[in-house]
Amino acid sequence: MATIGRSPGEEALAGLSSEALEAFEREFHGELLFPQDAGYGEARTVWNGMIDSYPAIIARCSGVADVITAVTFGREYDLPVAVRGGGHNVAGTAVQDGGIVVDLSAMNGVRVDPEARTVRAEGGATLGDVDRETQLFGLATALGAVSQTGIAGLTLNGGYGHLSRQYGLSLDNLRSVDIVTADGTVRTASAEENTDLFWAVRGGGGNFGVVTSFEYALHEVGPEVYTLFVWFHAEDSKEAMDRYREWIATAPREAGVLAFAAHVPDLEEFPEEHWGEPTVAMLGSYRGDSDDARAVFEALGEGLTPLVDFSGPMAYTELQSMLDEDYPDGLRYYWKSVYLSAVTDEVVDLLLRYNESTPSPLSTVDLWHLDGAVSEIPRDATAFWHRDKPYMITFEANWEDPADDDANVDWAREGIAETQDLSVASGRYGNFPGMNEDPTRALFGDNYERLVEIKSRYDPENLFRSNANVAPRPSAP
Repeated sequence: MATIGRSPGEEALAGLSSEALEAFEREFHGELLFPQDAGYGEARTVWNGMIDSYPAIIARCSGVADVITAVTFGREYDLPVAVRGGGHNVAGTAVQDGGIVVDLSAMNGVRVDPEARTVRAEGGATLGDVDRETQLFGLATALGAVSQTGIAGLTLNGGYGHLSRQYGLSLDNLRSVDIVTADGTVRTASAEENTDLFWAVRGGGGNFGVVTSFEYALHEVGPEVYTLFVWFHAEDSKEAMDRYREWIATAPREAGVLAFAAHVPDLEEFPEEHWGEPTVAMLGSYRGDSDDARAVFEALGEGLTPLVDFSGPMAYTELQSMLDEDYPDGLRYYWKSVYLSAVTDEVVDLLLRYNESTPSPLSTVDLWHLDGAVSEIPRDATAFWHRDKPYMITFEANWEDPADDDANVDWAREGIAETQDLSVASGRYGNFPGMNEDPTRALFGDNYERLVEIKSRYDPENLFRSNANVAPRPSAP
């Protein structure tokens, strides 16, 4: 039990000897922040304003040697270890009460090899960091859809985005990683080296160490793509979703569209008389011949008059960042998802009904169209299991006032529970985990036992456990 008046971070720090801390400070070359330091309060905050954790030490690493030093210190002094890349995991896994944060945010370098068509990015890089460099050569890798997201958590847990149907998950584009494991060793994992570890990090989350760099394959994308972004009138929501279901049945893999139920924003770009109405919108892109773009998406709006239509040619980097302002730092978030084998009438009804009942107009219910390249890789080829599911529904509870926490979390949980009862629903996605309260097996399916074996080999003491945790097998007495 913490001493009265002390935070969990202060309590844990008080249990460390001055000699141990002084030795750590001598060896660590980056910046160390402790609870008494002026910058600590800001440094312990993450993207999700719901998270209010107090670590003992925030170790802002300047390079791989600092990562090794921080991991070793955490192991030797039995401190919970959290890893901060972009800090965007909705469950707040980047910080832990009383632990040490291995903060990679200063390690955000990106190097492109245009001839080999690869890019290597450090573990603290964001999607925007990578896109900015790769687009200089008209190249991109398959990442997410919000540029401020860190590549680390996104990739280790899967990575859906605008390019997924054409080029697969973010983790499918990995060629190698450098990772510091629990014993303080830096290893390279690839299809040729430490292959078991490479299998595990592609979908196994942060269970196996601190990934300090990611090497991805690149593809010809941009610098301009055709973007679909259309909002429909509220009374056309059901019909718009019917058009969407028809379209995804034959959609080319060069195109991807996310349909989402939302409320019309109170913005001047939207007719004021429709502000706050529950409706349906669609966001997507097409990377084929620009002359074909309008025809590719034409069926989605057939017979419907859009409320607003922002569609047209756009820089790929602009597409990747256009949602950034919708997900600012400090807003309160609770996101959960369920995979679907089909988009039935029941699914559409549920999506529209929960959109109408949400306590916050900032929340959405999203329907992801997956399949394509994602589904063509065997489910046991990487740790990522749910490749066979062509769709995913996500309840994104987004709100501002802490007094509304319970109402918004309950809304999302009730929506997920009702969806889960449908015959077409199963599984969970690691990047939309709620607060990691669901059984870990729901993420990993039949890959779970192999993950346990690898975890037991590389992290037998479960040093890395702030994520959707795969626990190692108990040590023999």
